[in-house]
Amino acid sequence: MRLNKYIAHHTRYSRREADRLIEAGEVKIDRKTVTDFSHDVQSDEKIEIKGKLLHPRKTGEVTMIVYNKPKGVLVTKKDDRGRTTIYHKLPGKFRHFTPIGRLDFASEGLLLLTDAPEVADVYMRSQLPRTYNIKIDKPVNEAMLTAMKEGLALEDARAGAHEKSGITSMTFAPFTAFEFRGQTGKYTKLRVTITEGKNRELRRFFAHFGAEVVDLKRVAFGDIELNNLPTNKTRYFSHKEYDELHAFMKQARKAAQKTPTKDTES
Repeated sequence: MRLNKYIAHHTRYSRREADRLIEAGEVKIDRKTVTDFSHDVQSDEKIEIKGKLLHPRKTGEVTMIVYNKPKGVLVTKKDDRGRTTIYHKLPGKFRHFTPIGRLDFASEGLLLLTDAPEVADVYMRSQLPRTYNIKIDKPVNEAMLTAMKEGLALEDARAGAHEKSGITSMTFAPFTAFEFRGQTGKYTKLRVTITEGKNRELRRFFAHFGAEVVDLKRVAFGDIELNNLPTNKTRYFSHKEYDELHAFMKQARKAAQKTPTKDTES
């Protein structure tokens, strides 16, 4: 795992803060100062931050929570503009938890968080289905339907993206499922399921067809459902959900042993 990501997983520092610490020479590996953000951390290496030894979290102990994220809250540890983040809203005991994927500022709904870095990595890279209730400001036309069924590749996918996003092109896999949930005036309500979590994927997809996503709420991630969890509230996984988690992780570890490792960053 890359050094900056490793620090963010095992401490309360965000990845951006980890970058600053590394750049400032505040990070040592085996007592030697390291300024390479992409250094691949090995299990036997000792990491110090500001002279204090970093103690990695134990991977065998996993705690998972479901959080119903409100609109107007950022999924990040710290915002340089001082905006509200999920860590302002969550109880202090979850301050070191890692979010699995993201929901943008204007989106709401189910967000999984964990204290186990390995679980966060595996779940973020997985193709577990993500289900959303959305509302767009246009009727669904034939071109949209075809793209939802067959997928879409865009050289220019900047429409619907955040203004500071560096991602300009994007390929959208076919939707796993979609259903119409009503139409009022110019607005159309849909429930859609996708298996990827790309940057503002649904907003970019519909923006290509001139439609704005005015409401977006994630209601399920894999077999985990939001159900009636109130906004800004959390719950722990059930025993059944933990059993399913451990089975999924066991399969993922077996698959990883059969696949050559690659130096990638999620």
